[in-house]
Amino acid sequence: MPSFDIVSKTDMPELNNALDGVRREVTQRYDFKGSNCEITLEGELITILADDDLKLKQMHELLKVHTTRRNIDPGALDFGKEEPASGNMVRQIVTLKQGIDRELAKKITTAVKQSKLKVQAAVQGDEVRITGKKRDDLQGAMSMIKELNLDQPLQYENFRD
Repeated sequence: MPSFDIVSKTDMPELNNALDGVRREVTQRYDFKGSNCEITLEGELITILADDDLKLKQMHELLKVHTTRRNIDPGALDFGKEEPASGNMVRQIVTLKQGIDRELAKKITTAVKQSKLKVQAAVQGDEVRITGKKRDDLQGAMSMIKELNLDQPLQYENFRD
């Protein structure tokens, strides 16, 4: 039976390249001269350290621009709460959204069942598998899921006949 998997993954080497671009631009831009702004990646957490709120907002924009250039959806970035750091600086933790959690998987499966398409949805760990008898039904399911406008970027993999 034809099937495909719905996953949510971030390409980590491309993310590293995007962060390198942000660091390079921070060292070259005039408005960041003399500041101690930095951005680091540890596992799936990005830490942004800036002098003040204005520079933090500029770092957000730089991060979004550079991730978009590297074909990473900025929706995969979950910006946490701003918190004060030592030396009158501001710190913010950005979490990468990886995998499909139970709530999102349930939302996708109920939407597939309510769509009256002749496909089945099954949750398999942190991904959702869609199976059907015809490729056209699977493509209809893909377009229906894209129209849900979920806040997490999704990829469609392992399309099999």
